[in-house]
Amino acid sequence: MTLRFGTDGVRGPADELTDELVAALGCAAATILGTDRFLIGRDTRESGARIEAALARGLAAGGAVPEVLGVVPTPVVAWVGAADGVPGAMISASHNAFGDNGIKFFAPGGLKLSDAVEAELEAELDRVLARGEPQADGAGAAADPDAGRADLARYSQAVVDSLGGRRLDGLSVVIDCANGSASTVAADVLVALGASVEVLHADPDGRNINEGCGSTHPEDLQAAVVAAGAAAGLAFDGDADRLLAVDEHGVLIDGDQVIALCAVDLRDRGELTDDAVVVTVMTNLGFRQAMARHGIEVVETNVGDRYVLEALADRGLALGGEQSGHVIFRRLATTGDGLLTGVQLLDLLVRSGRPLSLLAAESMTRMPQVLVNVRVARRDPALVAAIGADIAAVEAELGDQGRVLVRPSGTEPLVRVMVEAADEAVARAMADRLVAAVGAATGSPARPQ
Repeated sequence: MTLRFGTDGVRGPADELTDELVAALGCAAATILGTDRFLIGRDTRESGARIEAALARGLAAGGAVPEVLGVVPTPVVAWVGAADGVPGAMISASHNAFGDNGIKFFAPGGLKLSDAVEAELEAELDRVLARGEPQADGAGAAADPDAGRADLARYSQAVVDSLGGRRLDGLSVVIDCANGSASTVAADVLVALGASVEVLHADPDGRNINEGCGSTHPEDLQAAVVAAGAAAGLAFDGDADRLLAVDEHGVLIDGDQVIALCAVDLRDRGELTDDAVVVTVMTNLGFRQAMARHGIEVVETNVGDRYVLEALADRGLALGGEQSGHVIFRRLATTGDGLLTGVQLLDLLVRSGRPLSLLAAESMTRMPQVLVNVRVARRDPALVAAIGADIAAVEAELGDQGRVLVRPSGTEPLVRVMVEAADEAVARAMADRLVAAVGAATGSPARPQ
């Protein structure tokens, strides 16, 4: 077996990330990304320490000097990489359950790897594996608690400083740390800004990351916000690079709404470069309609925050992100950052003097969106073209009151069928038609999951 990059690094069952494969990947990364200081962070999964040691050993074998930060959010690795001009790796499977794990790399400067660089890394990995398992003197690098704490403190101060001296004094907030990386930093930053903070799910045990909590399961947070009479809630995922919010009534606010709120706020303050925002093809049609009303251009990319970042860099734009809660404030960060996003949203809330529910309602009107994941026997990039006539027919019926997206998964044998329409029943019926078309094209009954 070898490793191949998906939408966001290498990810899969932790037991498939063997020490041999991970060490080889570390050796290859040192060759492609740099042989000086190389940051390593991880989330709270029980497999993280083992993978960390193997990766450090491989990096050392490739000539790099691993700096093991321990448990930190993904944005810490990116921020330190940007501040110090060094590459890094984050060991995490993001919002997945504890049994999965993965590795995502950052080039010097804190940027995720381009497709071209990932291809170079894969080719070098194959060469390392062909030569045999890399060996290095010693076991790689032991975690340096002082270095990890210092880098975490630098990052935390940068998030505080992002408000330019403004405060969150007296604001009541509930946060859900998903028993993940946010547990190490989120509450401290918000308290430093003056907020009153109630913390949920910040007791990681190696196996409870994302389990019934965090951005994928915000039910506890929604209930706690209402019970506490808080102004807002913040839900992080396992590695704290994404954020969903909850208003004072316990209603969930997704990435589309957060980006819509921040886009208009930045535009009103003269900080939205070219009056444009970057989102992915999954972003709700209601977002596009709202931005049109405000005269804000919408730039669209493929799914994945690295593609959003590339589009931001191409035009020098200030804001972009995904419906899932990856939000990039490009003047402040080089990747999606859940804590930074939460701080920016809370700052907007304080400055407005209005409840979050009202702000969110005014930001956009969500169009009903039906998403069906259809399992297929194998990944086939030609499948979408094969049902092109069916897609065109549905698009013609919906006109400008709906939207269709059919795309293969970047990591699994799935086809994702998404339909938006003014009426949910219509969206469901159109999605069912396209699911049936997928089944006819593959010659086997479609199996939604």
